Amino acid sequence: MKAASKLAVFIVLVLLLAEAHVSLAVTCRAIQLSPCLSAITSNSAPSSLCCSRIREQKPCLCNYLKNPMLRNYVNTPGAKKVARTCGSPYPKC
Repeated sequence: MKAASKLAVFIVLVLLLAEAHVSLAVTCRAIQLSPCLSAITSNSAPSSLCCSRIREQKPCLCNYLKNPMLRNYVNTPGAKKVARTCGSPYPKC
């Protein structure tokens, strides 16, 4: 195998591994949204920690909406308001 071919294969492998690492970075745990609880249940503004967690957990929100135990918390006007305030549009699942 030529050196250029080996380099191309190496680059492709590195890119694939980097992509796999990024997709594994989000761990879906609803408990990660606990800093948002007071903002969801009251009229208080969400904290910066809450907003960062909302953005971090955004790929998980559709799964949370499918879960009967979590749906009652995630699918509320307060949760939608917090997501909007944090600049993370509420998902359309």
